[in-house]
Amino acid sequence: TDLRPLDILSEVVPASGLARGMRVFQVQGVRGFQLAASRPRALGFPASRLFIHCDCFPEEFSIIVTLRVLSVPAKRNEYIFTLMGEESPSVLVGLRYAPNKLHFLFWSQERAGGWQTRVTFHNVSLSTNQWHTLILAVSGQSFSLTVDCSIPKDMVVETPFPASLSVKRASFYLGNRRRRKGVFTGLLRQLVLLPGADATPRICTAMNFKEAMLSVPTVLQDVPTKPASNEVLKHPYETDTKVTLGSRPPCTKQEKAQFWFDASQRGLYLCNGSTWISMVEVKERLDYMEEYQNLVTNSETMGIEVFTIPKVGLFAATANRYTPPGSAIYKWTDGKFVPYQNIPTYQAQSWKYFTIGKKIFLAVANFEQNDRGQEFSVIYKWSRRKEKFIPYQRITTHSARDWEAFVIEGEAFLAVVNHREGNNHNIDSVIYRWNPRTGLFETNQTIPTSGAYDWEFFTIGPYSFLAVANTFNGTSTKIYSHIYIWLSGSFQLFQSILTFGAADWEVFHIGDRVFLAVANSHSYDSGMPAPSNFYAINSSIYELNITAQMFVKFQDLLTYSALDWEFFSVGDDSYLVVANSFDGFTFSVNSIIYRWQGYEGFVAAHHLPTVGCRDWEAFHTAEGSYLLYSSAKEPLSKVLKMKTT
Repeated sequence: TDLRPLDILSEVVPASGLARGMRVFQVQGVRGFQLAASRPRALGFPASRLFIHCDCFPEEFSIIVTLRVLSVPAKRNEYIFTLMGEESPSVLVGLRYAPNKLHFLFWSQERAGGWQTRVTFHNVSLSTNQWHTLILAVSGQSFSLTVDCSIPKDMVVETPFPASLSVKRASFYLGNRRRRKGVFTGLLRQLVLLPGADATPRICTAMNFKEAMLSVPTVLQDVPTKPASNEVLKHPYETDTKVTLGSRPPCTKQEKAQFWFDASQRGLYLCNGSTWISMVEVKERLDYMEEYQNLVTNSETMGIEVFTIPKVGLFAATANRYTPPGSAIYKWTDGKFVPYQNIPTYQAQSWKYFTIGKKIFLAVANFEQNDRGQEFSVIYKWSRRKEKFIPYQRITTHSARDWEAFVIEGEAFLAVVNHREGNNHNIDSVIYRWNPRTGLFETNQTIPTSGAYDWEFFTIGPYSFLAVANTFNGTSTKIYSHIYIWLSGSFQLFQSILTFGAADWEVFHIGDRVFLAVANSHSYDSGMPAPSNFYAINSSIYELNITAQMFVKFQDLLTYSALDWEFFSVGDDSYLVVANSFDGFTFSVNSIIYRWQGYEGFVAAHHLPTVGCRDWEAFHTAEGSYLLYSSAKEPLSKVLKMKTT
């Protein structure tokens, strides 16, 4: 706790001014360095200037980066920083950015030699018109990335960060790896190494966490107040800045870092040496949904899972009712989902995609027994050689409805929802822990559940939660669903919420607010008079009250046997879509997209005709944004494309 932040960025800046190859720009009132590719070695300094008393890189640490990226071509990688030996081309430690990815590199040394390990965080979406703060926390095999204080992306890898990585005769290089290729083209404001601590609690208390400062070079700090004399204030970021008006001017190396304002389109552009890059991102807004693809499925579909396998592609797995032919995996090819692999399943209810280190898994929840009277759900592992999923581990389950995968304190877990055993709905659901020694999931904890349908894992700050949707206790659907909190190595009850045939929990964030939505499917109690309609009931949205340390009801929405919620965003707008499945008379019911409207809460915006809607999944490709819904009443699912303005 006494270790001080090590400011890598400040070490590059000499006391007399800027290093060669550095310029200062101010965007949105915040300053950052732009780096030139012509003199990469000029942007370096010996590691001994930071590691004064020790010549080893810390074993546990955080790296804090505040940056603003430009549009980067799809296959381009840009280095934020590297640590390299004097006489070696290998990167000892480095951070590299690519579109939607962040790579952390480190060198592992053994007697026989060494090798470089790359830890890749996928779906790291950095807007080109905003400042972002990234916090990478490293401890052994555990790696955690937090972007703008959102939910951390946690990874556990096979190769731990070395306990004693020597930095003798090594140097830090800012925005490069000692070569012109791969130089960082955006703006850097903060680059700090914090030994021995996770910096997230220190950074994420700031009001404006995207620009939160742990240590920033003096030249990038706030503009001074009016001087005492009549001298004119001169700032380095103003000296070479030029804005051109009128029609599109040429963009060459001579115009690099100059601006062009297109008055007709109200657009501001920056020349990167060859292309004008938009500095003002036009925010999309959802206009309407367009039917895009009718996806014929093996049979009725109880659930869907959309996922991306790096360097392979986008996939959708459907949990289909009947065997044969079982369930199917589809691959996104030429703008459509096409059949890719069939997997034998037994009244499959859902799929869950997850990774552990470099291993890729897909778990199916089977509801019924197989042909030999055995009842189990199966975890499949992706074979890179066959490019198929192959069986990996079978786990005994009881009318399984759902899997949930998550990581806590660097350990991987997998939780199954057991719905019933025979006619008994009050049974245990199970949480399994990954054993890295055996390479298998082993029972870690059991939790009593009642006809449960769904697990939902989420984190709030340093705390981990697991919510279960209890549906039926044998006599009534009016029962409590529970939220558990991870304390002292196990989940303990945190809060109970009265639900009505709860089928799904969905957690989501809007700004710094945390919400939890429950899909209530039907209201039945054997000891009470029958209501006029079992299925037309409210589903509820709860909001976390920090002061009360509990979720409190925020809004009720009338739904019709709701089975799923899906949260998604378009531009600055937030949406919830509900899977309405049955209104008491027909399965042809409109499912509704609700738009967040602040003080009004969620307001119905789009009514989508669906048949026995069971599940929604939102996904994005280079061609646009989509919603995929599954039908539990016909062998046809639909892909809808979001049309935006």
